[in-house]
Amino acid sequence: MLDFFLFMFFSVLETSSLFYLAFKIFKIDLYAKEIVFASLIMGFISYVIRFDYGLTGLDVFIQYILIFCFLWLLFRIHIFYAVIMTGTAYQAYMVIQTFLYLLGKSMGLYSLSFPFVTLAMYGLQLLTVVIISSIAYYIGRKRKGFDFIPDKTDAPIYAGRQEKILFALAFPSIIVVFLMVYILEHANHFFFLIPLCYALLLFGYLYLSNKKDRGDVQ
Repeated sequence: MLDFFLFMFFSVLETSSLFYLAFKIFKIDLYAKEIVFASLIMGFISYVIRFDYGLTGLDVFIQYILIFCFLWLLFRIHIFYAVIMTGTAYQAYMVIQTFLYLLGKSMGLYSLSFPFVTLAMYGLQLLTVVIISSIAYYIGRKRKGFDFIPDKTDAPIYAGRQEKILFALAFPSIIVVFLMVYILEHANHFFFLIPLCYALLLFGYLYLSNKKDRGDVQ
């Protein structure tokens, strides 16, 4: 039972910080109760898939899809822009977490015996949350985000070249998710490629979002 509550606690923290980052990047108002509600549902689904069915790879993919679904159906972001928001926030989150994972691995933290390896994993989650939340807070305080995503489902879409490319980036993003799971399970020595892939995708999202916001190219 303690394992369940610890898993839920850290899962809610992680998911909430990801939503927090997504809203700050695109200058959308926060909905704290809805964020906690969505995070609780995602945490419970993640626990069942991982521990009842042992399908960690499927869980990673399901979490990605759930983020998109909640942005679209709960937070009422247009489906087109929900795809872009999901991809941008997820890449940013995973760049930080996979880098921290590599750092912890190089220090031998994940080779420790129980319960120290468990504490190391919780530490990884907590440090990721702190860094992501700090970045989101800084973006919001300095108003560094992007304005082009409306916060209404019925808002008109002006799909220029940047938006189409941003939308299309969702597909390699999903491929990298599966690649990460495969490498973790079968080729851990190649894991250093994962943060590089996430960083490359994140650069694409941020570069194109910046051009769209400035109106450089239609």
